[in-house]
Amino acid sequence: MSFSFTEKKRIRKDFGKQKAALDVPDLLTLQVNSYEAFLQRDVDPEKRENAGLQATFNNLFPIESFSKNARLEFVSYRLEEPEFSERECQLRGLSYAAPLRVKTKLITYDKNTDKETVKEVKDIKQTGDTTDVYFGEIPLMTEHGTFIINGTDRVIVSQLHRSPGVFFDHDKGVQTSGKLLFSARVIPYRGSWLDFEFDAKDNIFARIDRRRKIPATILLHALDFSDQDIIDIFFDKDSYRLSKKAIEVEINTDHLKGTIAEFDIKFGKKLIVNKGKRINALHIKQIKESRKKYLEINESDLIGKVIAEEIINKKTGEVIANANDEVTSDLIEELKENEVKDIKTIYINDVDQGPYISN
Repeated sequence: MSFSFTEKKRIRKDFGKQKAALDVPDLLTLQVNSYEAFLQRDVDPEKRENAGLQATFNNLFPIESFSKNARLEFVSYRLEEPEFSERECQLRGLSYAAPLRVKTKLITYDKNTDKETVKEVKDIKQTGDTTDVYFGEIPLMTEHGTFIINGTDRVIVSQLHRSPGVFFDHDKGVQTSGKLLFSARVIPYRGSWLDFEFDAKDNIFARIDRRRKIPATILLHALDFSDQDIIDIFFDKDSYRLSKKAIEVEINTDHLKGTIAEFDIKFGKKLIVNKGKRINALHIKQIKESRKKYLEINESDLIGKVIAEEIINKKTGEVIANANDEVTSDLIEELKENEVKDIKTIYINDVDQGPYISN
């Protein structure tokens, strides 16, 4: 047998003084055996393990129609013999692959059944050996651990993948103001990456597969969350009582501790905290000792707050204010005219509860 210049065998000379104790193992065994386990080509369909290609079909099926009147189930798959050999594929510039055919079962249900919870099977059709569904071509691995794609040998190169989970990070203060802009990345086991990030104005945006950013609320609305649902999930609430004479806020010491007072906190003539001062543990103790549940505030202290729950006129059913609407002086007058006594606003502070989603 003659060899071309490129196929000439090289003579390997060994200058070692000691003989090799162990033979060189077959380094291609890992790739070849792994791909054989993925295809399970020579395994009986009824004895195949739920792994590789078999597991993929089990995850995809069954497929139901939108009306729930038909159901397509997976039975088995088989790989036919490739049309061309490895050498022929290399000479003709073809891919070395085998046709994949899948056996399925179609179940149709009776539409006229009186019972809504129980479906009566109307018909069952199963594909036979001669009518299996053609699913495409599956590349086959050669004994050398390579794939022949368009006549050229290709190999699989292992790559590092990011571990699935949620990862938090920030931009390390590269902004001129030095402000840290935080971000979160959600990496699933399978599917698109999802990023959430702040901008310089404390607005939250989302990115899908690191593409163009969109407001995070658009993503939540696409997932069928209403404004009311979003507020209920992300915010605590403050309660207010309205009357023609006064406006009172319900005292919640958990919301007050560590925050800056938005108004003077006083009971009668006793002043506990001045407006603009930080509320500490001593102030909280004095508020609890007063045993007051509500605190009277000025109308200006309520203006600018964000409505947490939809306000409806109980007499007419008219919507006076929607969730996430801003409180204005005109709205307060309208609430008093319609005798609305209780409203709720979202709780925001300067420590750990910002208006990020609301704005």
